Amino acid sequence: MAVITVIDVAPCILGLCILKFVFAPSKPKNLPPGPKPLPLIGNLLDLPKDYDWLHWAKHKALYGPISSVSVFGQNMILINDAQIAYELLEKKSSIYSDRPPLVFAGQMCGWADGLGFLHYGPQFRAQRKNISHVIGTKNAVAKFYPLVEVETRRFLSRVLAQPDMVQNYVRKLAGAIILKISYGYTIDPNGNDPLVDLADDALSQLSLAATPGAWLVDLLPILRYIPDWMPGAWFKRTAKKWHKTLKDMTDKPHAFVRHQMASGTAIPSYTSTLLEMNPDAEGEFTIKWSAQSLYAGGADTTVSALYGFYLAMVLNPEVQKRGQAELDAVVGLDRLPSYEDRSRLPYIEAIVKEVLRWNPVAPMGLPHATTDDDVYMSYNIPKGSIVMANIWQFTHDPVAYHQPFEFKPERFLSSKPERDPHTLSFGFGRRICPGKELADSSVFLAIAMSLSVFNISKACDERGVEIDPACQFTTGIISHPNSFRCNIAARSAKAAALVRSVDEEYPALENDAAILKGL
Repeated sequence: MAVITVIDVAPCILGLCILKFVFAPSKPKNLPPGPKPLPLIGNLLDLPKDYDWLHWAKHKALYGPISSVSVFGQNMILINDAQIAYELLEKKSSIYSDRPPLVFAGQMCGWADGLGFLHYGPQFRAQRKNISHVIGTKNAVAKFYPLVEVETRRFLSRVLAQPDMVQNYVRKLAGAIILKISYGYTIDPNGNDPLVDLADDALSQLSLAATPGAWLVDLLPILRYIPDWMPGAWFKRTAKKWHKTLKDMTDKPHAFVRHQMASGTAIPSYTSTLLEMNPDAEGEFTIKWSAQSLYAGGADTTVSALYGFYLAMVLNPEVQKRGQAELDAVVGLDRLPSYEDRSRLPYIEAIVKEVLRWNPVAPMGLPHATTDDDVYMSYNIPKGSIVMANIWQFTHDPVAYHQPFEFKPERFLSSKPERDPHTLSFGFGRRICPGKELADSSVFLAIAMSLSVFNISKACDERGVEIDPACQFTTGIISHPNSFRCNIAARSAKAAALVRSVDEEYPALENDAAILKGL
């Protein structure tokens, strides 16, 4: 039997690339400015390897607020001005709401059926309608306030007992809330929970898989079909591994709800309610994937924001003191803050806004794609272009925000407040995050409660010298603060008692981890 070697295959791939170049439509004229492309590969060498928002932000000084690159004939439009993002992605959302076919993340890793990656069409609208019905408005989210309050109090109790575990407990808080809403699932209160850990793994992988330009197969889809054994095909093995993680994340909690419904023990949830209304196979597919999108969105984005808040408090003790003073004056020392207090806590509200601005959770969001040709500022934006809005650049624009790298909540409290980052951080147009109301309310309460009972300060080394945590963040679609050390202690004995009272008022429920493992 003949043996196919790398030497046999490589010329075929090169030949296909050349054919694609030769027979592809000629490059559209008058694209937004950008670096000069090379023959055949275009701007392949101009793509970032990591921290893409920092890389593309440099385009603003070099080429202006809107720029472009082209790789193997694929046009990518970079937006570094918030007003342009609004004019294109909001005002012209009818043609700017599609998603590009991300081969690696969508097709190879399996995310193509998730709400964030769906092409604009009936399935997208069906999933979004389901999610918006449950958490799409302030009134809809309000019915989950009691759940969020109890889980946030449990979070405080865990942090008080083990302050060095705050990063893990922030993740557990987000998971507890969204898993109860999505599936009626109660997490394991002690140790690791399988569904919280599963979401952590899947979303860490997604953050790397979906970065535009990071995977050559997204720009040359033919590479998907090279043999697994071929040198350079490691990305195929990675995709198979990550696809398995996603499948478990999607199927296991859905199977849990089905099991609970069959046994008559299901807690009302997003999934169980919709399954009772839409029992057919087509409806179940939509329900399963929209629930997964709800689970994925809620399990990671608030984690970044809340852990970023703790980093900001370590680095800005004066902000912490001012927030605590407001809480003491408005709420007092005998109870924890609640949602009813929000309208009377303008400085806490400003801290929430500054957390969203200072380190936007999704610095580049997810890429949009155009479904028709367009012209903007005399520039051509062809149909099928990938359009990326640099949210990080928007929130660090010195024209819009003075001292943009400083954490200054007071910027939102002056007679001429700076732009509310809520209008930037959750995306644009028909692709705006459907869970933004739940995320905003969860972040507010966790910040208010944390400041009311904790002093958050720098940790010390073995010599007693304070450690200045590095203000550094991870790369990827979702950007998290790097792990850092800090001290977290109760502000007083009364504050500690308030924190611990949750264990008496709301004893931990029997968790569902054992049921999940038995499926």
